[in-house]
Amino acid sequence: MPGERLTVRTTSEIGRFPGAAPPTRVELTIQNEGEKKREEGGCLWWLRKMCPCCCKHPNATSYDVTDKVEFTKLPTPAAIVDPPKPKPENGEAKETDGKLSVCSVDLLSSKAGQNRQEHHTDLYHGDELILRRGQTFQIEVELNRPFSTDTDKLYLELKTGSLPLVSKGTHVIIPLVKHLEDERWEAKIVEQNGNKIKLSINSPANAVIGLYELTVTTSSLKGDATTTYTSSKNIVMLFNPWCEEDSVFLDNEEERKEYVLNDTGRIYYGTEKQIGARTWNFGQFHEGILEACLFIMEKSEMPPSGRGDPVNVVRVISAMINAQDDYGVLVGNWSGDYSDGVSPTAWSSSVEILRKYHSTNGTPVSYGQCWVFSGITTTVLRCLGIPSRSVTNFQSAHDTDVSLTTDVYLNENLEPIDYLNRDSVWNFHVWNDCWMARPDLPPGNGGWQAVDATPQETSQGTFRCGPASVNAIRSGHVYLKHDTPFVFAEVNSDKIYWQRNLDGTFKQIYSEKKAVGHCISTKAVGSDKRADITSLYKHEEDSEEERIAVETASRYGSKPDVYSTPVAEDVSVEVKVDGEGPRVGADAQLKILVKNLSSQPRQATIHSQVAVMYYTGVLKGTIKKEQMPVELSPNEEKTIDWVLTYQQYQSQLVDQAAFMLTLCGRVTETKQVLANQTTFRLRTPDITITPIGDAVVGKEMAAKITFTNPLPSTLKGVVFRVEGLGLQEGHEVVVGDVGAHSKVTLTEHFIPSQPGPRKLVASLDCEQLSQVHGVADIVVLEQ
Repeated sequence: MPGERLTVRTTSEIGRFPGAAPPTRVELTIQNEGEKKREEGGCLWWLRKMCPCCCKHPNATSYDVTDKVEFTKLPTPAAIVDPPKPKPENGEAKETDGKLSVCSVDLLSSKAGQNRQEHHTDLYHGDELILRRGQTFQIEVELNRPFSTDTDKLYLELKTGSLPLVSKGTHVIIPLVKHLEDERWEAKIVEQNGNKIKLSINSPANAVIGLYELTVTTSSLKGDATTTYTSSKNIVMLFNPWCEEDSVFLDNEEERKEYVLNDTGRIYYGTEKQIGARTWNFGQFHEGILEACLFIMEKSEMPPSGRGDPVNVVRVISAMINAQDDYGVLVGNWSGDYSDGVSPTAWSSSVEILRKYHSTNGTPVSYGQCWVFSGITTTVLRCLGIPSRSVTNFQSAHDTDVSLTTDVYLNENLEPIDYLNRDSVWNFHVWNDCWMARPDLPPGNGGWQAVDATPQETSQGTFRCGPASVNAIRSGHVYLKHDTPFVFAEVNSDKIYWQRNLDGTFKQIYSEKKAVGHCISTKAVGSDKRADITSLYKHEEDSEEERIAVETASRYGSKPDVYSTPVAEDVSVEVKVDGEGPRVGADAQLKILVKNLSSQPRQATIHSQVAVMYYTGVLKGTIKKEQMPVELSPNEEKTIDWVLTYQQYQSQLVDQAAFMLTLCGRVTETKQVLANQTTFRLRTPDITITPIGDAVVGKEMAAKITFTNPLPSTLKGVVFRVEGLGLQEGHEVVVGDVGAHSKVTLTEHFIPSQPGPRKLVASLDCEQLSQVHGVADIVVLEQ
């Protein structure tokens, strides 16, 4: 790369983490295969520093771009305000010949104060009063004279939305009482010192969430002198998983820490036999994110009166995260062409996306796929106080005709009929679970609810999905709302093979019962390990309970009689992947295992074809076909080696580097149909991140980031994205072309700004490789 210039794109260009410190220095080295580092003397080094254009190193490229990095502050997102209302300026009281008036109101909103500590909102950026409903909070009111309970009257008002109404719960009148009672808006004087009074205020656990304006009204008991004071600061009300009366209550502190307070997580991808994981920065407490989440609710035009019900809120959020029909947050793109936006695999944080959407007044951000939609949904729900997590389903079916089966249509020669095969099975699909009671459903259907913001099918005319009770999905009760049939088919539909008859009709020839819904995964509570939650979504495969659930669900689908035909099964075929599976740049080697389960010999011809596949289950094209005759002795088990060479697939790769191997055949003696579809991916290399020096707040440290090109060809237009909440501001480093098997070394120098466990995340984006990323855990000490 001699002559090229290392470029660091700053937050002024990509809008990420403006509150963090930028890197103080970025250094890059690319070492080509077989090339050795050369030592140089101090004088030559000094000359090269003083005049780099004249004394450039002949082989390696190393840049010190300390003086080239320019960071400009991201445009401040517009505040979310109601239409202008006449009110006093600067929080001053408006008097009408009154005797008692309010001089000032202190919302006691500092992060270190009692309110935000007790309400678990001290992690949110800023010093606004951020509260959780169903819990008391305190404010201080300064009057022009001491308050007398014998002669004076005082009450508070909270208003939210453009047209606050008492009947809708959006205009709240809070009386002053002697004793506070639960489940109602009330205020009590708990301390009086001269002209100042401290009020303890109670809110009900079903209060509307959102942004409230506060006014304080004072008068005499006779009512002949009224003073109204409007606070210059607003109050934010959120859901409360710590409150037993709140419908999002979660009775486990460790789970609340994970599903509400954790601002980073893991999202899983790949195939069931080669599960990959990447770190995602949810960043729900980051500067501007709460404002962006409230903005999304405003833009959805959901009536404020409906914002007290988490079922309504989640359903609206699942629609607003995608831009398909309502100019929501993120544009989905599965075409492979992301030239006018950001590649979905390049994102590793929700922060930049949400801030960009807010700062552009609701212009959808380009581009995303399922894991990005899920990551943003987790951010928004956690920010609003709803416990949530990202969930990955491997071998995830997409049922297009509400049959609750995944249908594969074959012609007379057992070849797929492409134009009829509308159902698909995605390598993996990522959605969300969120936790809440479901009083709108029969008892037993509360708890985890599936919600999916990826635009796949419409629900009541809008691209959204859920919340669907996970318990209802497990039991096959697909008649319960919302969108339970679609999620059931994703995790537990059978794959039914149909063969066309000579008269054009179809007959069912095979039923594959274990083809869908494997290794359903989420991040474990309190660690970065993977937790398998398949048992929450479905009973054990082939158990009586699982079969009952499938058959119960199918009766509500478009093909209720699909299970009436028994199928003989005495020969089986499956595909095995050794170890962690093949790597990109090398030959893919799999094993086909054929078993004869009968006491008689069996013969069959297996037809195989492999196609490059998008992870959604959409095939790009077949790249290899072959036939394999198989002869089996009684009870024999035979292994067939199957190879796909690098030369056969190198020019065909798409996002996720995935393939589908389809096997079909017929047993000569019994006419039994053999069928199997297996997806596999080519593993991409990891980025290695090595922290250098002590991690202390305010003290410069470094991290060495290394990556080796696994391909025997040049990577074009390589871009690194590096970010770390509390460590350094997110930014891009444009590397350019990286030669075959060359090693890239990037050294980041930065100053940590927040103590505690932190994660430095790096990802690589280029045309030939995707899903290349790395993470380093860094514990930052106080200064």
